[in-house]
Amino acid sequence: MVPGHWILEVTNGLLLAARRGRLRPDEDLEIMERLVQLGVRVDDETWDRGWRETLFLARRFGLTTYDAAYLELAARRDAPLATTDTALALAAGELGVAVAA
Repeated sequence: MVPGHWILEVTNGLLLAARRGRLRPDEDLEIMERLVQLGVRVDDETWDRGWRETLFLARRFGLTTYDAAYLELAARRDAPLATTDTALALAAGELGVAVAA
């Protein structure tokens, strides 16, 4: 389960990698195909939660709202948060959210 903006973050990362020559032509499309096959589900509450809970978490922990959306989703779903971001992992720990690095 991922927040609603996840696809934009992924495709932007792939686009930048392609522009910088880190991916061969059309490799970004191949990666997207593999990601689709993972069956990632998009949370349908990201928009509604962004106005309050996500903004509150971003302010409380000094996160971007993008990162806070992952934290809010993990906390709400009582699910582990997969991250290697130190600030996000620390915030998760303070909320009692398990981190799967």
